[in-house]
Amino acid sequence: MKAVCVMDYTKIVSKKLQNIECSGIRKFFDIVNSEDDVISLGVGEPDFETPEKIRKKAIDILKEGKIKYTSNKGNIDLLNEISKYLIKIINVRYDPNSEILATVGASEAIDISVRALINPGDEAIVIEPNFVSYKPIIEMSGGNAIGIPTYIEDGFRLNPETLKNAITNKTKLLILSFPNNPTGAIMDRDDLSKIADIIRKTNIIIISDEIYSELTYGQKHVSVSEFDHMKERTLIVSGFSKAFAMTGWRLGYVAGPSEIISQMIKLHQYSIMCAPTISQIAAIEALKYCDEEVKFMREEYNKRRKYVVKQLNEMGLNCFEPLGAFYVFPDIRSTNMSSDEFCNKLLEYEKVAVVSGRAFGKAGEGFVRISYCCSMENLVEAMNRLRRFVKGLI
Repeated sequence: MKAVCVMDYTKIVSKKLQNIECSGIRKFFDIVNSEDDVISLGVGEPDFETPEKIRKKAIDILKEGKIKYTSNKGNIDLLNEISKYLIKIINVRYDPNSEILATVGASEAIDISVRALINPGDEAIVIEPNFVSYKPIIEMSGGNAIGIPTYIEDGFRLNPETLKNAITNKTKLLILSFPNNPTGAIMDRDDLSKIADIIRKTNIIIISDEIYSELTYGQKHVSVSEFDHMKERTLIVSGFSKAFAMTGWRLGYVAGPSEIISQMIKLHQYSIMCAPTISQIAAIEALKYCDEEVKFMREEYNKRRKYVVKQLNEMGLNCFEPLGAFYVFPDIRSTNMSSDEFCNKLLEYEKVAVVSGRAFGKAGEGFVRISYCCSMENLVEAMNRLRRFVKGLI
């Protein structure tokens, strides 16, 4: 009998990939999906249904059989509507023929933006706490992710001097994410003006993740691309998942200089071909006719936001007021537990799932991310359970 050859896959699979940790968000998502009695405040997915106008359009498309490939860059009617939409929300015009690319969610837009720009050894600055995918994508592209912290005392806004001190002759990219996931922080016009002043003196490109741009409370979203001579230095990433409750439709976009977009299309066409046709055509309906639905969802999120922030502060977990997205980022250091320990014990004892701040970088240690994009009924019950849990710790 011949000996069986046992494969050692650790010697076969990419070393770079093996050294990258799995997403801290997905870990809790998988746990929650396996337990029926858990209240999940962990995943950033709207609890609202996709607006009926969008769903009806998709059904009509299916009935008509209009589901062939689009061009690599996207359906031209969609690109035209995205261009109009960006003028409406940030007053910057992007040419739909050369400066906009439809992608499979904002996630693909971030991925190919980084890969189109990073050479091995280049540095990319990421603002911590930050969305979990930035650092791994940079590293898988051969770059070095340089994390710079933000602090609760500053409302988790980027400090211009901290940014200036982090820039080296190897810095190629700065990834901004405001409104921020996980903190809910925003940068106002004065804040971003100072960042623009720094970047204009360099050859650095900004990837501005603005997926939550429609979800701000009390003031209008500001994009760094609005400032003089910043459009040519910025790639705007956004999509339809958050504001339009279209997470499973997997549609996003990136807008920026045509010279960069043309290179990104190569990555997109060889790995994806085109974004889902049904989603693209349905999204035209979203941009043209769903402002009221977005307004309604934003107002509901605002009610939940105010409730959760008040509850957290009353139970002794210091929580600054987030003015964007649908997350709060309370400080749990008073419990003398690490972020991971707090989340694990809360899940074990009270069946409430939140995400460890450590999943979003070193600056997130001592905090947890709580998503309030679930029903008020679930939020009330989750806050009651959390209050009971915290009472036994503080």
